[in-house]
Amino acid sequence: MSSALTDLCRCPIVQAPMAGGASGPRLAAAVAEAGGLGFLAAGYKTADGMYQEIKQLRGLTSQPFGVNLFMPQPDSADPAAVEVYRNQLAGEATWYETELGDPDSGRDDGYDAKLAILLDDPVPLVSFTFGCPTRDVLDSFARVNTLTVVTVTTAEEAQTAQWAGADAVCVQGIEAGGHQGTHKDNPETDGAGIGLLSLITQVRETVQIPIVAAGGLMRGAQIAAVLAAGADAAQLGTAFLVTPESGANALHKQAMTNPLFVRTELTRAFSGRPARGLVNRFMREHGPYAPAAYPQIHHLTSGLRKAAAKAGDAQAMALWAGQGHRLARELPAGQLVEVLTAELAAAKASLAAEGAE
Repeated sequence: MSSALTDLCRCPIVQAPMAGGASGPRLAAAVAEAGGLGFLAAGYKTADGMYQEIKQLRGLTSQPFGVNLFMPQPDSADPAAVEVYRNQLAGEATWYETELGDPDSGRDDGYDAKLAILLDDPVPLVSFTFGCPTRDVLDSFARVNTLTVVTVTTAEEAQTAQWAGADAVCVQGIEAGGHQGTHKDNPETDGAGIGLLSLITQVRETVQIPIVAAGGLMRGAQIAAVLAAGADAAQLGTAFLVTPESGANALHKQAMTNPLFVRTELTRAFSGRPARGLVNRFMREHGPYAPAAYPQIHHLTSGLRKAAAKAGDAQAMALWAGQGHRLARELPAGQLVEVLTAELAAAKASLAAEGAE
């Protein structure tokens, strides 16, 4: 299986599927054409929206690519806590002259409809975030020759994915930008995530399936480090966020290296689920009070975030970013893959030379 995974791309570099517009067909095609593995993010899109992006991507490249799906979420949110948070955000809605969204807009993200499309018209790889699919689902993809990857944040989650029949796991360290892909959203474990290198080692000693490593990776030497630790490939999100092909908002791109934003934190402020982003006013003021309620809080704040972006105000946007955001390089995506590949080769050569001494 390791060869099947790495056969999808010439170099072990995976462009992370960043939901919300960043990871579209242009970015995925540019990465794939340069020898990496491009990804489409189907999260927050309709099933037809996902299908149209797949068609567009196929028109841009003949190289393999992946599609990421969000798993349906259990109905575990406290409606009273969501209503309290809604009241807290009333002033924000007034300030940005917009309406707060309906928290009950749906919990399954069109999961079944997206599965039907991907099984009817298969793509090379499908990954899953926020949980592990059933064995029946993973077996269905195996029958149409689609490789499957499950995002995990612990060795136990990796073991569950292997038992269910996943072909590989994407091991996400606490350094990663955006949402933590935990299978269960337990507020008691907030901030208790594991660093990527430690997590790779734990997962490597627990499962036999291939590992894609994700979390704060911005340089080829870091890719060399995770490969040496036991990963088969490295997944980078923030590094590709600032490329011209990324569909991220210009304010979001600029914030990555803006000295106004000096650090990242995990927060529930924007979505009700832990996600790492640049610390801004909205996060500071509302993060401590945001309930564990995903995707209800995501739906609630969606209009606010869009209104802030339209107003040119990054202080109320979800500026998702990994811990390595200050290392972002504004290069075309294909050129970034080439630079990372050269850095990786140099790091490997340096390690080999040291080992030969």
